[in-house]
Amino acid sequence: MPGLPVALTIAGSDPSGGAGLQADLKVFHQFGVYGEAVVTLATVQNTRKVLGVHCLPPELVFAQIAAVIEDIPPCAAKTGALGNREIVEAVAGAARAFLFPLVVDPVLISKHGAPLLEDDARQALVRLLLPRAFLVTPNLPEAAALSSLNVADPASMREAARVLAGMGARNVLVKGGHLAGETALDILYCDGSFHEFPSPRVNTVHTHGTGCSYSAAITALLARGSALPEAVGLAKDWITRAISTNPGLGGGSGPINHHAELPHSKA
Repeated sequence: MPGLPVALTIAGSDPSGGAGLQADLKVFHQFGVYGEAVVTLATVQNTRKVLGVHCLPPELVFAQIAAVIEDIPPCAAKTGALGNREIVEAVAGAARAFLFPLVVDPVLISKHGAPLLEDDARQALVRLLLPRAFLVTPNLPEAAALSSLNVADPASMREAARVLAGMGARNVLVKGGHLAGETALDILYCDGSFHEFPSPRVNTVHTHGTGCSYSAAITALLARGSALPEAVGLAKDWITRAISTNPGLGGGSGPINHHAELPHSKA
């Protein structure tokens, strides 16, 4: 359809459908955006456990990106699990030619604790991919690992955001889902200013794929032309609703509700 926004996810496969590129595509669709997907790795997992992680050859990842951009260039893109240094290098190499915003979700481990980015790939991500990022979206453990800070409260979240911006990311969203207390506070560092996005904490184990889906919602809204603070605010409202209305699937940490009602623009 003429004028249909397009978004691209560069991420791993989750066969349970709750996270990874499967979740990203559901979110893109829910937000009225045509979704494209480049596969970086395949996981063997369900809501209870991860049994295996298998990375694709980096040249195949690069070729997938080149193929979709040549034919249906996206309006915005995001990364998810990248697996190893070679894939990080391939994605960063492709990103040199991106003419659209790139959201980097620095996925380090799965919900079940399985590593999704090898240790030697972290430095490659910091050195090569963060400078290509329009937005990077770490949770507290990821912000701590990338910034080498102890990130455990709003003050340290702000400091970590400044550090990551100093590493080259244009904007930084530090997600506070791991904070203690009744409020889940996210802090956006955008163009040198801080914006806070609080929400009531939802008491549930069904949060599988929350980070993937949140960053995908932001990416979809950027593809639709939203300014970054508005995109984060709308995505935050939606992800909170998606968690609170989760369908209760699976015997472990189940998926959120990707059919959750869309928020209305505050503009």
